Amino acid sequence: MNEDLRVLQRVVMPMSDDLDVLPLYVETELDRGAALAVLDTTEDEEERKQKTERAVVNAVAGQSQSMVRGLGSPSSMGDLANRRSALVTGGERVSFGTYFNAFPASYWSRWSVIDRVVLRLRISGECTVVVLRSNAKGHSHPVESVSVADEGDLAITLPLETFVDGGWYWFDIVAGPENVTLHSAEWVARTDCSMRRHSKPGRVSIGITTYNRPDFCVDGLGVLSTATEVLDLVDRVYVIDQGTDKVESHPDFPDATKGMGDKLTVISQGNLGGSGGFSRVMEETVRTGASDYALLLDDDVVTEPESILRALAFADLARKPTIVGGHMFSLYDRSVLHAFGETVAPYSWWWGPAPRTQHGHDFGRRSLRHTSWLHRRVDVDYNGWWMCLIPTRVIREVGLALPVFIKWDDAEYGIRAKAAGFPTVSMPGVAVWHVPWQDKNDALDWQAYHHLRNRLVAALLHSPYPRGGSITGESFE
Repeated sequence: MNEDLRVLQRVVMPMSDDLDVLPLYVETELDRGAALAVLDTTEDEEERKQKTERAVVNAVAGQSQSMVRGLGSPSSMGDLANRRSALVTGGERVSFGTYFNAFPASYWSRWSVIDRVVLRLRISGECTVVVLRSNAKGHSHPVESVSVADEGDLAITLPLETFVDGGWYWFDIVAGPENVTLHSAEWVARTDCSMRRHSKPGRVSIGITTYNRPDFCVDGLGVLSTATEVLDLVDRVYVIDQGTDKVESHPDFPDATKGMGDKLTVISQGNLGGSGGFSRVMEETVRTGASDYALLLDDDVVTEPESILRALAFADLARKPTIVGGHMFSLYDRSVLHAFGETVAPYSWWWGPAPRTQHGHDFGRRSLRHTSWLHRRVDVDYNGWWMCLIPTRVIREVGLALPVFIKWDDAEYGIRAKAAGFPTVSMPGVAVWHVPWQDKNDALDWQAYHHLRNRLVAALLHSPYPRGGSITGESFE
């Protein structure tokens, strides 16, 4: 049987010099107990304490010199010119058990066709690579420990069968006496054509709905325009401009979009809200017929381009056509996660964080490794359309968004798709930064009417209870 390797998730470093996002990519302040597992046990307690407290990544590829100096000396950076490399100080330990770089094994085990994953690393310098795993309760332990004497290409095969209801894989690097260079690391899977609906990676059309936010929108287009590996899989980028302050009139628009060439299409239409804008994206994508997926993005987000590649890989290898959603981090407090998964309570018909999860988790204060509830797999009813990848097959069978202007269009669509047999997965490691909800009090302003009306419509369409459950009675209160 012919097999090839499909990259599922690459280890990456931050796009910018914003230190607030560093805990999402790499953890350096490891607890002493974990460090003792592999550090030289002949050292006294004070030496071990100093090593743990000094643990830093000296150089993160692609960062500005100011950021690197803030972390350590840049003199050893060499030619690390991309986001995939890092320099680890001699004698230190760093962990990639973080939101963007740990591997969410339980999600791949539950929803995909693969049964094992391969961790590939290219590394230079004397070190020990420790691979760890967790379970649904957040308990973790090492499963592999590989010593590198000088330089090596490692390939460690890890099973996925034991991740029933939660758990992650990740790795730590413990440097020897000299600095260690991580050139690249990625989580890959051996696949064959019988395991995939596509003989090659699926194609995507990206759709952005915007209303009088040309600055945000142009910045977002600029990020996509330089993400060449993403654009290789993109058929079209649709901007549905429903405002009066046009995106194409922004002075930076030509430079921000020049990397897209003829893939960019700007469509002006009346203000039909997010539902109308995203329905236009769906309709254009299906009518054109070239793409396997439509990726919906808000206009006021900052995208992590790697997330798009991960969402596509997951959707390609899912057991059935699956909506793949991205998480939302705060654009103003960038280590804070809005919600890990969202559900709709069937009787009260109210959305909210999924059971046994917490709203507004700050990874800058508490890491993935030290937050037990983050290790349980979360199953959701829907994903917000700040970032949501929808297979075109789902669109053909389920239809377009509910014509409700704003509010509840994404929730209603996820529930409608679920009833038709198409699940939604809010995928860890797939995310954008979005203007936080604190700036949008839709319970008090003009949006309140649309909020309640659309909630009533969705409840009457999908609630398992007569008359939508308790929503009608609650509205009188």
